[in-house]
Amino acid sequence: MFKNITEVKNALAAQQYIATDEIATVIFLAEKLQKPVLVEGPAGVGKTELAKAWSSALGRELIRLQCYEGLDETKALYEWEYAKQMLYTQLLRDKLHDILRDTQTLTQAADRLATEEDVFFSTRFLLPRPLLRAILAEQPALLLIDEIDRADAEFEAFLLEVLSDFQVSVPELGTLKAKHTPFVVLTSNNTRELSEALKRRCLYLFIDYPTIESELRIVRLKVPDLAPRLAQQAVELVHRLRQLDLKKRPSISETLDWARALVTLNAQNIDEKTLANTLTVLLKHEHDVARAQHYLGEFDVNNK
Repeated sequence: MFKNITEVKNALAAQQYIATDEIATVIFLAEKLQKPVLVEGPAGVGKTELAKAWSSALGRELIRLQCYEGLDETKALYEWEYAKQMLYTQLLRDKLHDILRDTQTLTQAADRLATEEDVFFSTRFLLPRPLLRAILAEQPALLLIDEIDRADAEFEAFLLEVLSDFQVSVPELGTLKAKHTPFVVLTSNNTRELSEALKRRCLYLFIDYPTIESELRIVRLKVPDLAPRLAQQAVELVHRLRQLDLKKRPSISETLDWARALVTLNAQNIDEKTLANTLTVLLKHEHDVARAQHYLGEFDVNNK
């Protein structure tokens, strides 16, 4: 557990995550108040990386539930290993004579068999999915529910119960309660509006694209081999691209990919040829590439 906000920033920095004061404050409060954190913002601004850095800083296991359309309770909670159960059924059949050897009546035989039923619906046949893994974890974990906005509203409603009590009911086993309450991070790319009920249960954090200065720090930290002047030039150009009306603006991760590409190509300058050959590292739609080429053609990129 962190003692203060400065300690949070330093711990995240040690994991190569540059946190703003706002980010560090929300993480600090989430620990103290035992509240989930809902992190919204454009794709690729470091929402998932924040959860990874937080778990690493605390030495906690990161348990990730990747959300998608059609995700339901079964895929998020648990499944029964039916193949394993069938194998045990065969073993029981082979031992049936020994089990029923000294029974005198049908009732006695049924009662004897009933004692074996619990074997088939026990934790040995339970295959935990991320939510149940986080609840049953022997050590405190960090649960990342990634891209919750991609899941259906029905699944979001189910999550409310889990996040409220950190316990789930398995009909064959009863109620399973968390041994340790996990820290929880939910991320959203804002593809749909989340419910007020979910937001009410969470601390809210919005992460936007960073300033030029912040992104330059990230590039220098993650891609130290890129020349400082070239790093400055690259980040400034990325920020100019983000001002355009693009289908997909370049994310921080794509800025880093581009920086690594420039190092790999041993680029000395972002000249017209280098930009033309590497622009698709930043932009992933033909229309965006064409728009950017038209826009950048009006500028001398070497002096920007």
